Amino acid sequence: YHTVSPQTVSQGARMGINECQHQFNMHRWNCSTFTNSPHVFGYLLRIKSREKAYVYAISAAGVAYSVTRACSRGELTECGCDERIRQRPTRGRWEWGGCSEDLRFGEYFSKEFVDAREDRGTADGLMNLHNNEAGRRAIRSEMELVCKCHGVSGSCSMRVCWRRMAAFRNIGDSLLQRFEGASIVRFVKKGKRKKLRPLKRGFKRPTRRDLLYLEESPDYCTRNQDLGVLGTEGRLCNKTSWGMDGCRILCCGRGYQTMVREVTEKCNCRFIWCCKVQCEKCQVSREEHYCN
Repeated sequence: YHTVSPQTVSQGARMGINECQHQFNMHRWNCSTFTNSPHVFGYLLRIKSREKAYVYAISAAGVAYSVTRACSRGELTECGCDERIRQRPTRGRWEWGGCSEDLRFGEYFSKEFVDAREDRGTADGLMNLHNNEAGRRAIRSEMELVCKCHGVSGSCSMRVCWRRMAAFRNIGDSLLQRFEGASIVRFVKKGKRKKLRPLKRGFKRPTRRDLLYLEESPDYCTRNQDLGVLGTEGRLCNKTSWGMDGCRILCCGRGYQTMVREVTEKCNCRFIWCCKVQCEKCQVSREEHYCN
């Protein structure tokens, strides 16, 4: 797998981090990263938490996604479009054409590159491997069929279709749902076999698409220098929301301060035929709320 450029890999890793920061933007832990530390997420990943599960899943997905996209663009010699899909029956509803993205090489590379560091004999290693795989599976389950019509003056007598990966945002959304329903597990040794099992009897066994974690998360409310937890003091919150972004949850019961800012916005916009939009500029006061 040596012809994959370091740029393609680092682009995938960066996609993963950006997506994580988008998804957790209004959570107590907002996927903060540190440029002055040898560890991108500080020491937070020492805790085998559900946040760590998300970080591993989205990172493995980012690498697989970036490599797969490079394949379909013809940037790599070992892979290209998925030719095998043309054997799949379509019952005459469409014909295969275009470039169907071939996830196989992207998944294979992500396994070789991302999974290589993990030790199957440890609880941490098994957890990371499981979550890496869940990240790659999220791409597969979000694949889309895209079609184009061909025929005399838009008659669509023939549809040509191909498969492509969904926008990376969809994969981030899908993994956030898995994060919210993540399963807590324990490490079990049976002779030479080592496995992760549900923490309590009667808990459902997680599938290979679910996220797993071994330890509960810290509360992320107060600053913890050792872990790289920034706390939520000074964070912008939403006064009217009951969700994670609401001042009630985000400020951890410490209350918030309200500031009024004067901002310039476009206003009174009108459409001028053809084809311009003309706007005026207005000064408006905006209320913003920050956690104590």
